[in-house]
Amino acid sequence: ADRANHFLPFQQSPANMGMSGVAVHDDVVEAYQNLKLGHKHKYVIFKLNDDLTEVVVDFTAGADATYDDFVGRLPENDCRYVVYDFEYDAGEGKRNKILFVVWAPDTAKIKSKMLYASTKDSVRKKLVGIGSEIQATDLSEIDYDTVYEKVNAV
Repeated sequence: ADRANHFLPFQQSPANMGMSGVAVHDDVVEAYQNLKLGHKHKYVIFKLNDDLTEVVVDFTAGADATYDDFVGRLPENDCRYVVYDFEYDAGEGKRNKILFVVWAPDTAKIKSKMLYASTKDSVRKKLVGIGSEIQATDLSEIDYDTVYEKVNAV
């Protein structure tokens, strides 16, 4: 029997670590708060760091960024989490809803898709006040009109 790993299940994991063992860096929460409360960002993109141990900030967009800017920043072959301050008009004036987007394109590596899927809840729990969640595997699922219909239906 491998005694070195015998007690591992009993070790306590840090509070910022999810089921996948991937931690969520404090900068992720800070960037989210700057978007939500400070309105400093239109969107923030998060990614797993290079050694796949922590979710970190990948990119922050200024408050004047557009939806097309956001879509253009999504990698073609890798996953990302995004929080987006979605502004829309449902006929009653402008409204905002914070979106949590899970971008997992079909072309991404299976390990990446699995890690992003198993880490999603840990990230989401740290980001209080999300209005809607969008899971997208291709650009049609992140199209503005598609997202607008989902946001407006809630």
